[in-house]
Amino acid sequence: MEISRRKVLVTGAGAAALGAAAAPAQQAISLAAWSFSGSFFQGKWKLLELPGILRNRLQITALEHVNQFFENPTLTYQQKLKKACADQGVRSTILMVDSEGSTAAVDKAERHQAAIAHRKWIDIAHYLGCISVRCNVYGGAEDWKKDPDLVNRAAETMHEMLDYSQGSGLNIIVENHGRASSDPEVLAALVKKVDHPRFGLLCDLGNWNRGDDRYANSKRILPYAKGLSVKGTWGASLDPAFDCEKLVKIALDGGYAGFWGLEVTPRRAQGEAKLPADEQFESEVRTVLEAKAIVERVVLKQG
Repeated sequence: MEISRRKVLVTGAGAAALGAAAAPAQQAISLAAWSFSGSFFQGKWKLLELPGILRNRLQITALEHVNQFFENPTLTYQQKLKKACADQGVRSTILMVDSEGSTAAVDKAERHQAAIAHRKWIDIAHYLGCISVRCNVYGGAEDWKKDPDLVNRAAETMHEMLDYSQGSGLNIIVENHGRASSDPEVLAALVKKVDHPRFGLLCDLGNWNRGDDRYANSKRILPYAKGLSVKGTWGASLDPAFDCEKLVKIALDGGYAGFWGLEVTPRRAQGEAKLPADEQFESEVRTVLEAKAIVERVVLKQG
């Protein structure tokens, strides 16, 4: 009898992850792996080393994965990653999925292929004990405001993913990640159209279309947030339109509770040369710790 890949991942070692997508502890800090994307793409570290970086350099115990950072999504590799997290006392919270097709494509077959492409990451997120899988809404007309069927098409794909993930407890969440997906009205309409308890949004406090009001847009989608990406400026780089502390306060006042995912990267002036890998890494550490201090002060009331 043929045994499916999905059955392998939800039996044996994977069975321990069943039900692991429980509600997070109230008000905790997590790290979005993308915060270290600069040094990662320069070859400074590999994913199996990241749990140790969280524990030893950042004192953070929750990790949001990025599918682009997986060297090889085999079961053996997943076992090593799961052990690396367990050894450091780091739990996996979100798996962010990119480059797996257009979930709102006009062509139904293309949408279906995108849903299929996400299945391996749903399996992996389940095995690692994540709470959510983050996907994107891409496809359709360049001017999404002239694409009245976009929400219906995206909702169809989300339902296909929700059906596949049934029994895992995983949330399927969409991030404001550019163009149509960074239109708060599109996102609100999508949540209402999907109308499923395991579907919601990853509210990224910074990913809004150029010229939009980040504060107003974040407020609009916070009621649907099952995850949150902390972004913004502070200190000498403070931008009144992108004030990290103000955005964090808006999210807190809006009732958000859960993991506050730090997704911050060092700011580089236009034309400024890229740093060597070691310096880039240390700059990323400093940037994350600065953002962490804001969440600790504003949300956790520490210090």
